[in-house]
Amino acid sequence: MIQTLAEFFKEGGPFMFVNVATSAVAIAIIFERVVVLAFRLNLNAPPFMEQIQKLVLAGNIDRAVKLCAAAPNSALARVVKAGLSRANRGEQEVARALEEAVLEVTPMVTKRIQPLWSLANVATLVGLIGTITGLIGTFKSLGAASPEMKQLMLSKGISEAMNNTAFGLTIAVVCIVAHLLLSSKAKAMIEEVEYSALKLENLLSRRGAGETNPLEAAGA
Repeated sequence: MIQTLAEFFKEGGPFMFVNVATSAVAIAIIFERVVVLAFRLNLNAPPFMEQIQKLVLAGNIDRAVKLCAAAPNSALARVVKAGLSRANRGEQEVARALEEAVLEVTPMVTKRIQPLWSLANVATLVGLIGTITGLIGTFKSLGAASPEMKQLMLSKGISEAMNNTAFGLTIAVVCIVAHLLLSSKAKAMIEEVEYSALKLENLLSRRGAGETNPLEAAGA
């Protein structure tokens, strides 16, 4: 298989190696974004917000802040912590802190995703350039070639052209699919953070109005 790949790249000419660099950049971005969105910034929102709600309604803001600090890299935890840190300064301060925190974490979630679309276009165009240059070189050489060499040269030129096209399109498809999946994940994560921020804002407002933990109220 390694020998087959080596022949594939050798037959494709110099522009194949330009697309190798393009694919390396694309793979690095995809891997980094998957790790960041799936692990580093991600947090299971429902159970986390449930714990935050219980602590806030029980009046234990400090413990809620510590719970957020336990996941310092999480986008959701950072936003919630920003709101909780202003919990005793009024509703407007809480709203401003949450809005500022959401704006701060949004670029962290979405960065490096858009370039995948550009890399898809670059890979396609580089493959097309390799295809055109391969055909141009072949047809130039055919005029001065002997009849027995023409078929061999034509076969080699078409192989170079098709290899460039195939490799460029493969990279483009991978980049487009990754862009689609990562964009969807990032959008869902931002929507979840925004919803949780609104939920926290309403929760702190209810707390300010004197509402207590439902379980404690029932026991009373």
